[in-house]
Amino acid sequence: MNARPGLFECEVAHTRTTPIRNQFRYRTYLWLVDVDELPRLPRPFGVLAGFRADDHLGEPGRSIRQNLDAYLATQDVDLRGGRILMLAAARVLGYVFNPLSVYWCHDCDGVLVCVVAEVHNTYGGRHCYLLHTDDRGRAQVEKDFYVSPFEPASGATYRMSLPEPDDRLDLTVTLHRPGAAPFVTGVRGRRRPPSPATLLRLALRYPLAPLAVTVRIRRQGIGLLIRGLPLVRRPDPTRQEAVQ
Repeated sequence: MNARPGLFECEVAHTRTTPIRNQFRYRTYLWLVDVDELPRLPRPFGVLAGFRADDHLGEPGRSIRQNLDAYLATQDVDLRGGRILMLAAARVLGYVFNPLSVYWCHDCDGVLVCVVAEVHNTYGGRHCYLLHTDDRGRAQVEKDFYVSPFEPASGATYRMSLPEPDDRLDLTVTLHRPGAAPFVTGVRGRRRPPSPATLLRLALRYPLAPLAVTVRIRRQGIGLLIRGLPLVRRPDPTRQEAVQ
């Protein structure tokens, strides 16, 4: 599939069924960009869409592309200069938070080699999972990063469905833990033209979208705590090779 860069207006849904049932949804928008050709918007639209290396994996002094290549090298993957598409929120008025960024990594012949799922938590940590997906974009990987204060960092498995977007975005991440019902996150979206007019319309419809995501996550956490869901101690942070 030859996915095209663009903007996606999305609905994000989180469903927890045990030990307390909780479901919430919100709407936002995400960018699909070629990391070698990041959008350069005319003033004043630049404050609504910033892309910086220090918002993602690796060293701030290198480009997103260089950091992806460095990480993939630690996993014995060489794209030989092939295209990398990134799905993520951009900085809006200087702020960004990406619970999940997805990178579709192709070789120089355009063949999808792997997918990188980069997870951020609200404590400033981040971690990458290297996925070799099947022809439907599915893969499974062991969980080894602390994301939620109500879930241990390990002892569970992610089943991810991350097909490359075409005109629609359809991603699902399911957390499976022995003896518990799965926790499911889904992202569904439709492509919009990546124009300044579209960006302005979405920014007005979903003001300060990255900050709103952070506020919603924290508000849901406070609600679960009030309802009696016990906290899980956060482990000491560890550094994954080539990833801050």
